[in-house]
Amino acid sequence: MTKRLYFVFLLFFSGTIAAQRPGKEIYILSESSKTPVADVSVYTPDFSFSELSDENGYVSLTRLSDTATVLLLSAIGYETRVINPHSLNNTNIYLSPRITTLNDVMIRASAKSGIFKSISELDIHLRPVLNSQEVLRLVPGLFIGQHAGGGKAEQIFLRGFDLDHGTDINLSVDGLPVNMVSHAHGQGYADLHFVIPELIEKVNFNKGPYYADRGNLTTAGYVAFKTKNFLPTNFFKLEGGQFNTLRAITGLNLLKKETVSKNQSLYLGAEGSFTQGYFDSPQDFSRFNGLLKYHGQISKNSSLTALISGLSSKWNASGQIPDRAVADGTIGFYGAIDDKEGGNTSRYNASAEMVTRLGNGSTLRNQLFYSRYNFELYSNFTFFKEDPVNGDQIRQKEGRNIFGYNLNWQMDHHFANKKAQFSSGLQLRYDDINNIELSRTKNRSQVTEAMMYGNINELNTGLFAQEKLFLNNRWDITAGIRADQFANKYEDLLSNQMKSSSSLIVSPKFNVNYRINEKVQLYWYNGQGFHSNDTRVAVQQNGKEVVTPAWGSDFGGIFKLGKKAVLQSAIWYLWMKQEFVYVGDEGVVEPGGKTRRIGWDLSLRYEMGRNLYADMDISLTDPRALHVAKSESYLPLAPRFTSVGGITYRKEQGWNGSLRYRYMGDRPANEDNSVVALGYFVTDAAINYTKKKWEAGISVQNLFNTKWKETQFDTESRLQNEPASVSEIHFTPGTPLFARLSFNIFF
Repeated sequence: MTKRLYFVFLLFFSGTIAAQRPGKEIYILSESSKTPVADVSVYTPDFSFSELSDENGYVSLTRLSDTATVLLLSAIGYETRVINPHSLNNTNIYLSPRITTLNDVMIRASAKSGIFKSISELDIHLRPVLNSQEVLRLVPGLFIGQHAGGGKAEQIFLRGFDLDHGTDINLSVDGLPVNMVSHAHGQGYADLHFVIPELIEKVNFNKGPYYADRGNLTTAGYVAFKTKNFLPTNFFKLEGGQFNTLRAITGLNLLKKETVSKNQSLYLGAEGSFTQGYFDSPQDFSRFNGLLKYHGQISKNSSLTALISGLSSKWNASGQIPDRAVADGTIGFYGAIDDKEGGNTSRYNASAEMVTRLGNGSTLRNQLFYSRYNFELYSNFTFFKEDPVNGDQIRQKEGRNIFGYNLNWQMDHHFANKKAQFSSGLQLRYDDINNIELSRTKNRSQVTEAMMYGNINELNTGLFAQEKLFLNNRWDITAGIRADQFANKYEDLLSNQMKSSSSLIVSPKFNVNYRINEKVQLYWYNGQGFHSNDTRVAVQQNGKEVVTPAWGSDFGGIFKLGKKAVLQSAIWYLWMKQEFVYVGDEGVVEPGGKTRRIGWDLSLRYEMGRNLYADMDISLTDPRALHVAKSESYLPLAPRFTSVGGITYRKEQGWNGSLRYRYMGDRPANEDNSVVALGYFVTDAAINYTKKKWEAGISVQNLFNTKWKETQFDTESRLQNEPASVSEIHFTPGTPLFARLSFNIFF
């Protein structure tokens, strides 16, 4: 079936290629670096013409009326420029960089970037991330928590979900999937530590299951990171701080400036970091990252982006500790019951993407990618509950190859005399997972019991299509549909059995935007998303519940309040047919039944004065299990009230800095709310002094040295001298006051 559909796609594309014709065009570049500027809004005052520049700064003017004499070019971080399109002497248009003002923000949903484009662009310009853990915190309302050393993927919380390590959020970097399906430690495990934060160009995110081009795990939403195609300047950055922390980062252009100005770039990024950590037992965490990336226009109508990246990391961990051991003085707040926890991981990626303009407003994207991944983790959640002699330490281990292909075709056209945009695509992902293991171990070296051991093959084929119709300058509607097929196979090497299953799910989408004026836009989004089950469980289900649908709806608005404020707010609903809870230390998935979540989100960005900005995000959620007694309908660890925000002072040169908070309210830790995971309020600060050739700064996490629990679980465990197991909160302590100095040179 897939081969036949792909053949139809190729026939259609070949016909489009034959029909291409040249048209009017411009290229938008930065005046300072002479590099392309993507996502520039190019429009007429009445919005009869409106386009966004692509990654090469390209905008087609073929649909611009011959009578139009004024064209505006606007982008966050650049001065707005006004031109007469019919008096251009050159196709290159230059924009002057400047510190962002909220006056630059345009209120309108982008066909390419979604309803959160304005918020995302503002945040990445005004408060760039300081470290790899800060990457995901750019998403309003998203919280993360580390609970097994700095090398393991963080716990993620969003929209009333305890997302574990990524079960219900789709993460990608430059088109590469981050989530690992059927992972040794949990379905959808998403480790973003292979991303170097200083090389992030933008973060595209949306909440909910409303986007046809996003497939597996897109229920709470998705986050798509894009690294820079061009380095504006070479840099070397050195950081050092408490707990014997050291981090070095560099970015180097490997081509001459003259070549870069011709839309050709090749750069190298590298990062090395080490820390002993703040725990009583040294963490001895180390990580090494590298990225080699090429971007170039290889013909008038085609560009190529290719990259190779690698990550290697290892660490020790103190794991989760029980309240009772801290209360009776057995261990300290930063102590450990089993100090032999920890692990190592590596990931190596290769990707090549060709983008071709086919004419008539049509664009074709082809991407091939490959990842080689290894993971080994030692944990002990229950201590001596299962094995009173050797302890309950477990090893979760795997090695996998990921092969993938993304095809996306987009065409601007007219339907019933209305402007429209059609897009469709094919997405293939094949995971070849070898020797996936769950074993009981002692001191990391001795296997005491083999629990699960085998090989997994998982193929996900996704097809999607959507049509966006602009009814007029105020209304647009988008209808989309997506079909995903899964083929799962598991070879159990302990029982010498081979099992397989397959499943198909079709997901419709329907979205409406209404732009009241240049300051107010309302939206109503609806759709189905889904998450897949672990292959080892899916093959036991005879094809049932291999994938689980989730239906959602958002009703909200984006508001420009005067020239100094942008507000976005929505009420939303999400229903899930089956909530899966993966119990990693037992290698099983527990069905949680049907659930629903109702919530309210608010994001506010306010320009308090020249170069001074304030932001605040609030999320209120009521997450509940369905068809159970109300007193037992709480969803364990699901956040109910969260808020993040802060103040930022930002200048091109001189002093700049920020003061930020994050608040997580108390949460039920079990189904009847008899055990509570306590909330926390933590404040971070940073201050820098920037000059053209260098920058120096200091950042402080947990400025007021709050004692807080970063991750918490209601777990049944037994200490070595206890007669029976005890169920209570087990936690990983959050970072105490942690100061770091940094020095960055630009050359």
